[in-house]
Formats: sequence, C-alpha cells, structure tokens
Amino acid sequence: MTGKRDKDIRNNSATSPDKSIIIGRNPVLEALASGRLIEKLLIGKGAEGSAKKIIGIAKDRKLPITFADKIILDRAAGVGTHQGVVAYVSAYEYGEMEDLFESAKSRGEDPFFVILDGLEDPHNLGAVLRTADAAGAHGVIIPKRRAVGLTETVAKASAGAIEYVPVVKVTNIAQTIDELKERGVWIAACDMGDNIHYNADLKGPIAIVIGSEGFGIGKLIGEKCDFTVSIPMKGKINSLNASNAAAVMLYEVRRQRDTG
Repeated sequence: MTGKRDKDIRNNSATSPDKSIIIGRNPVLEALASGRLIEKLLIGKGAEGSAKKIIGIAKDRKLPITFADKIILDRAAGVGTHQGVVAYVSAYEYGEMEDLFESAKSRGEDPFFVILDGLEDPHNLGAVLRTADAAGAHGVIIPKRRAVGLTETVAKASAGAIEYVPVVKVTNIAQTIDELKERGVWIAACDMGDNIHYNADLKGPIAIVIGSEGFGIGKLIGEKCDFTVSIPMKGKINSLNASNAAAVMLYEVRRQRDTG
C-alpha cells in the first residue's frame, strides 16, 4: 500500500541522522538482502572487498551507482563510519500503475495523473504531492534515474499528502507515455508555447507532464506528448518553479472538471 513505511533494517544496520540513508558495508548488504527499496548507491572510488559484492548486486538489479571521492562520502554520511558505501533508500513504498487507474475508477472519475520528468529537488516533489492531493489527481509518475525519490524530506514537504497520493516509479517515461496513450489517456506537456493553459481542453483522461528544475521537459518526452500547454508569463522572469507550475496546471484541470 503506497505511503506505508518500510520495516526498519534490523540488527547491525547503521543509519545517518537522515533516515533515508544507510551507511556502511554490512548494513547496505543487509538492506539489499531484505529487499529494501534503494534509490541509489554512493561507492568510494577504488573500493575493494565486500564493496565489490555490493556493486555486483546493484548492477544485477540495475540500481544507479555513483563512484565518488572520500570527501563526498564523508559529507553524505555525516558522523557515521561509511566504509566507502552509502545507500539512499526509499522512506515510503511506491505504487503500481494499476493503483492509479484503480484510484480513478473507485472515484468514478477519468484518470488524472502527473508525470514528473526528472524533478531533483525533494521540496518540489513534496509540494507537487501536496497539490496533487488537493486538486484530486489520482497519482504521480516519476523516473527511476536522475530524479528524487520518496525520502523523508519529500514526506515532510508533502505535509502528509505522501500517505494518500500513489507514486509510481518507472524505468522509462517515454515508454510509460506510450502505454498511457494506449489506455486512452491524453498527455499534455507544460512548456513554452502559444497554447495558453486556460484555453486548452484538459477535460477527460489526462496526464500533465512537468519538467525538471533546470532543464524542463526532455526533447523525446516533449515529442511523445499529445500537445503543449503554456502558462502566460507577463513579468521579467520567463519560468515558474516546477512545483508552482504544477499547481497552476493541476488546478486548471480541477476547474475544468468542476465546471464541465
């Protein structure tokens, strides 16, 4: 069930003050053995011994690995002894795509999803979850790589919404968009263009795509979308924070659904 906390790693585990980080070789091996959801691994350059076993397991499971200098590992681990290994783990469980469609079906509504293309700031993800819950979206879709996952910081920023909004992590956003299209969902990219969001038809089954903080929506993802909708910018700044843009878009969908 989305939002339920994973069981604590027991016995010899060591965690940093941030509960979404596990440090040390044995604790990380135990986390891997227990099936704990791991977002990514930080491994010291030139690591030997049991660190190689961790690397092998991670590669078999296609987990993201970053090889880093000791100073980076020291900073990530804080006061803990990391032994050249730090794992970033999920504080909350992820849902499945069917959970999103089931949520829509149970409410008797057309599917209403949010797709985040590479959001990296946990505060932004938390804010999007909060808005998604408030606007009545049925779930959020994020990529496995180069994006923030469900950490404690995200949970706090969501103000509790993480307990109610299913989050699905997918390997390939472009393929996921194709699958959603096959199931009758229209895909709208929030990006620069002439189609102002309040003039666009956002009723019916819809998924809104929001790009990353620094790079926006990737070219391939943009090409996969059915159409682009833009938020008018009348000031000196030509873009909004990702979570703010999501809020504007999601409430326009809500407005159109409520007014017919």
